Amino acid sequence: MTAESDAFAALPGGFGTLDELFEALTWSQLGLHTRPLGLLNVEGFWDPLVATLERQVAAGFVTPADRARLSVERDPDALLDALGAPRC
Repeated sequence: MTAESDAFAALPGGFGTLDELFEALTWSQLGLHTRPLGLLNVEGFWDPLVATLERQVAAGFVTPADRARLSVERDPDALLDALGAPRC
């Protein structure tokens, strides 16, 4: 599935969603792919996760460049634009 993907987008979900998202982020960090990654933050669902990521940056555990690998948008069209999806 990863080899066939043009981008990765996570919608609200559970442990499996987080597992897949962070695996894709880690692989990006390691240079195993260069595909864009994003979160669709429906009704603020991912706000606590985004706050945690920002706290990790502030604490020096995540670089700002690595944090920037993940786009976060509340609007599906904005997320598609951030991921570079072609528009019809």
